[in-house]
Amino acid sequence: MVLFPGFQIVDAAGPIGAFEIALRFAPGAYELRTVARAAGLIPSSSGVPMPAQAIGRANADTYIVVGGNGTREALQDETLIRAIANAPSRARRVASVCSGAFLLAQAGLLAGKRATTHWRRAAQFDQMFPDVRVEADCIYVKDGAIWTSAGVTAGIDLALAMIAEDLGEDVAANVAREMVVYAKRPGGQAQHSALLDLDAGASRFAPLNAWMREHLGEDLSVERLAAKAAMSPRNFARAYAAETGVTPAKAVERLRAERARAALAQGGAIQEIARKMGFGDPERMRRAFVRLYGAPPAAMRRTMRGA
Repeated sequence: MVLFPGFQIVDAAGPIGAFEIALRFAPGAYELRTVARAAGLIPSSSGVPMPAQAIGRANADTYIVVGGNGTREALQDETLIRAIANAPSRARRVASVCSGAFLLAQAGLLAGKRATTHWRRAAQFDQMFPDVRVEADCIYVKDGAIWTSAGVTAGIDLALAMIAEDLGEDVAANVAREMVVYAKRPGGQAQHSALLDLDAGASRFAPLNAWMREHLGEDLSVERLAAKAAMSPRNFARAYAAETGVTPAKAVERLRAERARAALAQGGAIQEIARKMGFGDPERMRRAFVRLYGAPPAAMRRTMRGA
């Protein structure tokens, strides 16, 4: 685990806990170390420190670079960035949790690759590293020997996926049970809808989002939403995307999918849910669920019933 001052402690502790528990089922499979630019106690953003060895030219099977509030300063640490850039020559795979993806990109490891990061940082990441294909909705992304994951607890999903690859699905499932976490969230599952934050009223479009939630079964075309916002369709689409990070069409799809997922848990018929939520037909809803959650409605219903 690669640390730096101001790292998010759960970014490190989550994966460390998963690999530690895997040792109960596969003794000797992993040896865990924390490393940093220099040896010593590395303060996290919470103030709670973790001890680390100097990263130097240490060999490892897997490097996982964490994220956190200290990422901005870490981006300027040439020694750390150089060590990360050299990691692929000394390891089988390199990964990041949360905003640790910024450090991988700064080191040149994500050029031309698919990657994800915390949803709140995705737009900034896209601006800073246009040569990286950002998949902001994903829990984690694997592109060759490079893995990236979303924010905070998504590091546990990343670790479970690695454990499954290394030691098999059964071991990963046992680790998940011990940690009392969902055994396998698909990597393509949506990590979070930024629209949820708009309910607090901080956004100029918060009232519109609230209105959309109450009229999901109606026509929610860009033209109608623009009229509701008293803007031209072109200006509305541009302003909405700039404010929320998603287009109006994607926002509507997410809102409908979120409400439909909740309805599935209540046991309604899939065809009726698709109609009420404005999808029109079950196939459109199925495609939206696969894009956002990595699984179709029927599969998600089975999972919820099993839970």
